[in-house]
Amino acid sequence: MRILYLLFAVLLLLFQAAPGSADPLFADTAECRSQGNFCRAGACPPTFAASGSCHGGLLKCCSK
Repeated sequence: MRILYLLFAVLLLLFQAAPGSADPLFADTAECRSQGNFCRAGACPPTFAASGSCHGGLLKCCSK
């Protein structure tokens, strides 16, 4: 039974993505986040305005 815990831990380490190791999937998402903004599905919160798109136009880039 103890081997299952070890196997599970090893699998988690193998499939863990290292931050910054891969190219961003969508250039508009990377640009939005590099400006300190965030992506959101639907409308932006009341104090934020939509300043572009994310994930290939599926989400909105919200900025203060």
